[in-house]
Amino acid sequence: MKILILGSGGREYSIARAISNEKEAHELFFMPGNGATSSLGTNLNIKDYNDLAAYAKANDIELSIVGPEAPLVDGVVDIFKSHGLTIFGPSKEAAQLEGSKVYMKNFLAKYNIPTARYIETASIEDAFKFTDSLTAPIVVKADGLCGGKGVIIAQNHDEAKVAISEMLSGKSFGDAGLKVIVEEFLDGYELSMFAVCDGDDYILLPAAQDHKRLKDNDEGPNTGGMGAYAPTPLVNEELYQKVRDSIIRPTLDGMKKEGAPFEGVLFIGIMVVNGEPITLEFNVRFGDPECEILMPLMTSSVSDMFYKAATNRLGEIKVEFSNQFAVGIVMASANYPYSSSTPAEIIVDDVHHEEIEKYTHISYAGVSMIDGVLYADGGRVLVCVGIGDSIKEARDRAYMRCGQVHFAGKKLRTDIAYQAL
Repeated sequence: MKILILGSGGREYSIARAISNEKEAHELFFMPGNGATSSLGTNLNIKDYNDLAAYAKANDIELSIVGPEAPLVDGVVDIFKSHGLTIFGPSKEAAQLEGSKVYMKNFLAKYNIPTARYIETASIEDAFKFTDSLTAPIVVKADGLCGGKGVIIAQNHDEAKVAISEMLSGKSFGDAGLKVIVEEFLDGYELSMFAVCDGDDYILLPAAQDHKRLKDNDEGPNTGGMGAYAPTPLVNEELYQKVRDSIIRPTLDGMKKEGAPFEGVLFIGIMVVNGEPITLEFNVRFGDPECEILMPLMTSSVSDMFYKAATNRLGEIKVEFSNQFAVGIVMASANYPYSSSTPAEIIVDDVHHEEIEKYTHISYAGVSMIDGVLYADGGRVLVCVGIGDSIKEARDRAYMRCGQVHFAGKKLRTDIAYQAL
């Protein structure tokens, strides 16, 4: 197939890498891609979605896959479908499950899907009043897209009220924070689950665990994610079934009733409290770096899964995974997540160790290619992925790979997967 992937991060690189490793010879295109995706296919620079759809049509693109949330919330899927193209991802209306936390929380309440007690409001008085009814810590969320940074966990009531005030005034997140959600803090352990959906059917992928904080021991500011591992031993079949019955099925049925059938990836942020899965949030695309560890665990065709989901035919296939584990370690630039960093040349040592060659790889994200030289552009630069028969083996291999990657100012956590180990 000719396949177009929208996005420029490690998530999109890892999807492309999995597809390029299939037996069939696929031709890949990226919009915009990054400095390393050009080794897997053709990078495009067509920012207007109508123009991009016209390009896809003219060049016989048979499948488009949307990686990040912003194009989905902007309605790229609706535009492509209006051109008669096959595209994987939710419609603009269905993407509100991520695009508006207020929409998402109200949807959960309407369809009795377990979630934390909350208020959604643009009134500072109402927000303060509800805050006073909660015990600390208290969670404050901006309504709109904030690049994964619009959630504050306030340790006391005063801190919560400052966060509310700064969001509602537009100081913190601009228009994205002009409506807020204040909710009770759930004490448990967090999981990431992903359901690939076609509007009716779904396939639940192995559960992963992400590490959001910048520094070891879950210290420092929240980031987009500093590493992940899958599958997590914190999930058993009973918990998977509870997620299927109490979260995924009512969500797909509810979205159909709302007139917005959900097609694409439903990313469920879950807090497990006393053995019960509670919905923290929905996203409408793969997590990053979770995608980088789930893709190499798939033993069946990745492109076929995306194609069948995009054509409402998931029931026809069986998606299979290896019984191994994957661990991904994010390498970030010097000033992440505070500010941009000066581009730095990336040097990757030649691999002479058979174990590293066979069981590890790099998924590139924030990189550019200048005159044949790869540069770290800032943000999260790349993910070193290790595969193994145990989480420890996968983690040790991933860190071995990290030791072979060099650029000025590189930073990484040294304790990824510590919860499982």
